[in-house]
Amino acid sequence: MPNKHQIKIESNEPMTYQIKVKGHLEPQWTDWFTDLTISLEENGDTLLTGPVADQAALHGFLKKIRDLGIPLLSVNCIEYVQPSKSDIKQFQK
Repeated sequence: MPNKHQIKIESNEPMTYQIKVKGHLEPQWTDWFTDLTISLEENGDTLLTGPVADQAALHGFLKKIRDLGIPLLSVNCIEYVQPSKSDIKQFQK
């Protein structure tokens, strides 16, 4: 039985995600989280923000967080722009 709540997004562009974890990450972890900006919040949490190529890459980042034993607080897609009709290439037969 198909899942009627399934969302289908067709885009080859990376989406920007913001991943919040508990505690401050030290600068040496930047190599583990390539392409993500590490921002330390005043409340002691860390935000990892940046483009994520696809769901497999997102799960890769989440696996790294799990493997480090860092509590995951949230994962948010903060940017996805639906292309307008003028942005979509039209192909003629």
